[in-house]
Amino acid sequence: MSNEIIPLRSTVSRRLRLVGLGFLIIAISVAALGIVSRYTHEKGLRKEVVEGNITPVEVVKPQHGPTDQELILPGNVMADYTAPIYARVNGYLKIWYTDIGAIVKKGQLLGVIDTPELDEQIMRARANVATAESNLEIAKITAKRWQDLLASDSVSHQATDEKVAEAKSKSDILNAARANLQSLLAQQAFNKVVAPFDGVVTERNTDIGQLIDLGSHSGTPLFQVADIHKLRIYVEVPQSYSALIKEGMTAELYFPEHPTTPFSATLVSTSRGIHVTSRTLTVELQMDNKNGEILPGTYAEVHFHLPTRESVFRLPSSTLLFRKEGLQVATVGPDNKVVLKSIKLGRELGKEVEVTAGIDGTELVIDSPSDSILQGDQVRIKPSKAAAVRPKS
Repeated sequence: MSNEIIPLRSTVSRRLRLVGLGFLIIAISVAALGIVSRYTHEKGLRKEVVEGNITPVEVVKPQHGPTDQELILPGNVMADYTAPIYARVNGYLKIWYTDIGAIVKKGQLLGVIDTPELDEQIMRARANVATAESNLEIAKITAKRWQDLLASDSVSHQATDEKVAEAKSKSDILNAARANLQSLLAQQAFNKVVAPFDGVVTERNTDIGQLIDLGSHSGTPLFQVADIHKLRIYVEVPQSYSALIKEGMTAELYFPEHPTTPFSATLVSTSRGIHVTSRTLTVELQMDNKNGEILPGTYAEVHFHLPTRESVFRLPSSTLLFRKEGLQVATVGPDNKVVLKSIKLGRELGKEVEVTAGIDGTELVIDSPSDSILQGDQVRIKPSKAAAVRPKS
């Protein structure tokens, strides 16, 4: 019985020793790794201390853009000439002859206004003229007779002068009556509404039988005629680009109804003044429209091709720092210390921006700088980038 138990105990004891040895090996390995890791970390710390804890950075140089830049702005298209036509007489519209879209010639009849009140005034004015003519005729005969009687001393000089003056007064009354009649006849001529020039009827805001008021105080014209063989395009150019706008330069126009077809226009004039409210310069372009493809009142996308200013540089958007002092970039000075520079932006071009002031193009600008970077921080340019951006000696 005892002979069977002794070998079993020996086997268990051997297994326990093996397990203990395994744990010991594992413990030694963990301790060794910890010592190596601590040593490596301490070595890295010592290296950073030796190097002065210098932060490695990547830098880029400001670049000039293309020799020309494209400026895209919205434009308002207007007809070469546009005339709202108002009534010059009171009355009722008797008939109209042209509807919207009609092509008309200068002097062509657009409509006729019935003027019953004006017609009645003309009839009275004609009667007044006839009465004045009769009174003048009698006054002339009377004055002639009194002048003949004066020759024989049958009447006094005073009485004769009065008769002659009365004839003169009747002549003045006749002239006034005739002038009034002519004025009314001139007004009556305005009952015919005609086109002021060759063009297209773009509006008709009246109809047969509608009451017509004299003048434009009602605010709505009877018709509107536009000359669209040539178009005027008005564009508001930002002040920062106003110095690059010159008379005679051309631009490309794109319209929503012709999205892939460019149209050419020429800049003919500018307002020669910056609007205080918008800080923009109004420019006028003209384009031929003989085929009538483009309609007045539409929207245009105007593409200007402007020369690039030498003082404008491009930088990646990732170089920008937004600080309480304003927009800045971090640059690396000759002593590898950070120099913060305040800048002004021009256009935003997606991944790039235009810088119009604050740098001269010789700087090494830190790309993706830390938000905590400060003036005078010591940095180290990564060798892979430094060789590409350092100016050649």
